[in-house]
Amino acid sequence: MQSLSVSKFKATCLAVVEGVAKSKKPVIITKRGKPIAELIPYEEAYEQVPLKDTVAFMGDIISPVTAEDWETLL
Repeated sequence: MQSLSVSKFKATCLAVVEGVAKSKKPVIITKRGKPIAELIPYEEAYEQVPLKDTVAFMGDIISPVTAEDWETLL
Protein backbone atom coordinates (compact mmCIF):
# COMPACT_ATOMS: atom_id res chain seq x y z
CA MET A 1 0.00 0.00 0.00
CA GLN A 2 1.36 3.38 -1.01
CA SER A 3 1.86 6.10 1.60
CA LEU A 4 2.44 9.83 1.22
CA SER A 5 3.36 12.58 3.62
CA VAL A 6 0.63 15.12 4.23
CA SER A 7 2.69 17.87 2.61
CA LYS A 8 3.22 15.83 -0.57
CA PHE A 9 -0.48 14.88 -0.59
CA LYS A 10 -1.43 18.55 -0.30
CA ALA A 11 0.76 19.45 -3.27
CA THR A 12 -0.50 16.61 -5.48
CA CYS A 13 -4.00 16.04 -4.13
CA LEU A 14 -5.89 15.90 -7.45
CA ALA A 15 -3.37 13.56 -9.05
CA VAL A 16 -3.43 11.26 -6.02
CA VAL A 17 -7.24 11.13 -5.98
CA GLU A 18 -7.36 10.34 -9.70
CA GLY A 19 -4.70 7.65 -9.23
CA VAL A 20 -6.69 5.99 -6.45
CA ALA A 21 -9.84 6.08 -8.59
CA LYS A 22 -8.05 4.45 -11.53
CA SER A 23 -5.93 1.88 -9.69
CA LYS A 24 -8.56 1.05 -7.02
CA LYS A 25 -5.72 0.87 -4.45
CA PRO A 26 -5.84 2.87 -1.19
CA VAL A 27 -3.21 5.43 -0.15
CA ILE A 28 -2.12 6.11 3.43
CA ILE A 29 -1.47 9.75 4.32
CA THR A 30 1.13 10.27 7.04
CA LYS A 31 2.24 13.12 9.27
CA ARG A 32 5.70 12.87 10.79
CA GLY A 33 5.80 9.21 9.78
CA LYS A 34 2.53 8.24 11.49
CA PRO A 35 -0.63 7.38 9.53
CA ILE A 36 -3.37 9.98 9.94
CA ALA A 37 -5.76 9.15 7.07
CA GLU A 38 -6.48 6.62 4.37
CA LEU A 39 -7.79 7.51 0.92
CA ILE A 40 -9.80 4.58 -0.46
CA PRO A 41 -11.57 4.16 -3.81
CA TYR A 42 -15.34 4.65 -3.86
CA GLU A 43 -17.48 1.55 -4.32
CA GLU A 44 -21.23 1.35 -4.83
CA ALA A 45 -22.93 0.04 -1.70
CA TYR A 46 -25.44 -1.92 -3.74
CA GLU A 47 -25.71 -3.33 -7.20
CA GLN A 48 -28.23 -1.55 -9.36
CA VAL A 49 -30.75 -4.01 -10.75
CA PRO A 50 -32.98 -3.04 -13.66
CA LEU A 51 -36.72 -3.46 -13.17
CA LYS A 52 -37.13 -5.68 -16.21
CA ASP A 53 -38.81 -9.00 -15.36
CA THR A 54 -39.69 -7.89 -11.81
CA VAL A 55 -43.43 -7.33 -12.39
CA ALA A 56 -45.91 -10.22 -12.36
CA PHE A 57 -48.87 -10.01 -14.74
CA MET A 58 -51.96 -11.05 -12.75
CA GLY A 59 -54.75 -10.44 -15.25
CA ASP A 60 -56.46 -7.90 -17.47
CA ILE A 61 -55.55 -4.38 -16.36
CA ILE A 62 -57.72 -2.58 -18.91
CA SER A 63 -61.24 -3.96 -18.35
CA PRO A 64 -63.46 -2.18 -15.80
CA VAL A 65 -63.66 -3.42 -12.21
CA THR A 66 -67.03 -4.62 -10.95
CA ALA A 67 -68.44 -3.92 -7.51
CA GLU A 68 -67.86 -7.56 -6.50
CA ASP A 69 -64.14 -7.21 -7.13
CA TRP A 70 -63.72 -4.50 -4.50
CA GLU A 71 -63.24 -5.43 -0.86
CA THR A 72 -64.58 -2.91 1.64
CA LEU A 73 -64.33 -2.48 5.37
CA LEU A 74 -67.91 -1.60 6.30
